[in-house]
Amino acid sequence: MRGARLPYIIGTGGSKGKPGGFHQLGRHMADLNEIYNSKLLELAAHIPHSQRLASPDATVTAHSKLCGSTVSIDLNMQADRVTGYGQTVKACLLGQAASAIMGAHIIGANAGELRETAAAMRHMLKDNGPPPTGRFADLAILEPVRHYKARHGSVMLVFDAVERAIDEIEDKRSGVPADAANA
Repeated sequence: MRGARLPYIIGTGGSKGKPGGFHQLGRHMADLNEIYNSKLLELAAHIPHSQRLASPDATVTAHSKLCGSTVSIDLNMQADRVTGYGQTVKACLLGQAASAIMGAHIIGANAGELRETAAAMRHMLKDNGPPPTGRFADLAILEPVRHYKARHGSVMLVFDAVERAIDEIEDKRSGVPADAANA
């Protein structure tokens, strides 16, 4: 069975000789292979900035009730630029890969760039938009996830956390009370 393709093993025809049935499962498996590839495994194995910060300007945890994934981040900013970042990632492979890419490129990014990247990811996943460009162009590897709505949440966790952390930092600097900012 080694090297055999799943559709061949379990059948390729639907009822009365029509396409469908296990053939569709085989196609689904091929699509999953496109998503869960060796590059994602490599990213997940080496998540940058996995140490938490001693004195963060903001700490945010994002959690997906659907899959149980959790991403906690610490963020330091000087003016509008990220100067420190730490994260704890307890997520599926897709959430780990997104967090690894964020960790690899976040230092030096400004708040606008990070918000644009998060918006581009949402647009890519929900509206078939193009992947982010610039320093976050590596996120294109997650483009096939757009076809699996149930996986969008785990991919977006790190972006949601970063956006909330930026908002928290900006609110503190402007004197807006935390309760008012979240209302």
